[in-house]
Amino acid sequence: MKQSLTSLEKKWILYDVANSAFTMMVSTIIPIYFHALGDAAGVSSTDYLAYWGYTLSIATLLTAILGPVIGAAGDRGRRKKRYFAASIVLGAAFCMALGFVRQWLIFLVVFCVAKTIYSLSLVIYDSTLADVTTDERMDDVSSAGYAFGYIGSCVPFIACLVLVLMSGKIGLSSMNAMSISLFITAIWWLFVSAPILKAYEQKNYLKDGEERSANIGGQLLRSLKGIAGDKKVWTFLLAFFFYIDGVYTIIDMSTAYGSSLGLDSSAMLLALLVTQFVAFPSALLIGRLSRRYKASTLITICISAYFCIAVFAFFMAHAWQFWVLAVFVGMFQGGIQALSRSYFARITPPERSGEYFGFFDICGKGASIIGTTMMGIVTQATGRQNFGVGGLALFFLIGLILFRISAKEAGK
Repeated sequence: MKQSLTSLEKKWILYDVANSAFTMMVSTIIPIYFHALGDAAGVSSTDYLAYWGYTLSIATLLTAILGPVIGAAGDRGRRKKRYFAASIVLGAAFCMALGFVRQWLIFLVVFCVAKTIYSLSLVIYDSTLADVTTDERMDDVSSAGYAFGYIGSCVPFIACLVLVLMSGKIGLSSMNAMSISLFITAIWWLFVSAPILKAYEQKNYLKDGEERSANIGGQLLRSLKGIAGDKKVWTFLLAFFFYIDGVYTIIDMSTAYGSSLGLDSSAMLLALLVTQFVAFPSALLIGRLSRRYKASTLITICISAYFCIAVFAFFMAHAWQFWVLAVFVGMFQGGIQALSRSYFARITPPERSGEYFGFFDICGKGASIIGTTMMGIVTQATGRQNFGVGGLALFFLIGLILFRISAKEAGK
């Protein structure tokens, strides 16, 4: 970075550190916890993977519906901060509640609510990027957020991992150890978020006259018309819809997929910890490369790499292959997310960032409804888990083609 991070940029980056702890739990311990609950109730491995995928799809659908509304409301009268704080407190509360549930169906309902609130907090958080940094620093700051989010989330995750792996030696059942892990994650999420909540001030928002001129529905309709009339925005969103679908599905379903193949839980958790350590320098490196190369070139490389990852996952059958998969995901996961976030922030009006990022989230986490649902349906229909994950390669291929069209249009 041409100059060191400002105090506000550092505090903004801390929320990536805070929320990434929950992301790690969703990718690792939570699906294992659910698998244990389901197994005790007689739920088969095939149905377990399908129910998990359906729950993620419902949470994503709810986010897709509510995201633009929350984003648009946050653009009116400097309201982002209060909505941001509410999403953090409620998300942490539902994360804690997961640890008290011992019935698999109720667990899925509580998890669905927690995941939805968490995702809504990211809609608001991503839209604040233009308030905390300058246009020319967005790629670097966004990449640093993902990088430190990966490495920072390892602190509570290692504590949780040690607790789960050593549970028998300290007199805890594995279920109780995972419950305590959920509590640790919630506390981390809550307290590490405090600096940005205290320091953040919304600079870009609709002025009083603009706010009074339309209700939220009219405001969203105007934004939709603006997106439809700006080719560089809608072509990017269409490309993003496809390629980020595959990325989020891999994040959400990796441990569930490995568990359904019968891979050892402890080995998978350690492999995903390696993903975090690989992702830290990789995201920082991609942020530095963005100073020399166009963001569109780097995003193209990341999408191509994910296409290869999906093909590799199709043939995965052994634990060592999961380790290889974890390393390669770590190399590109942060870069593709960070550059997509800053790329979109740069091509959209900052005073409408909340509502625009609401639509960004529809095309992002909203798109993963297709990926997780596709995995569930294909897995149940064929009885072959690898058929479901292999289908993600098609999403990356379509996304790559559309992104190259959008990049050419934008001239970036």
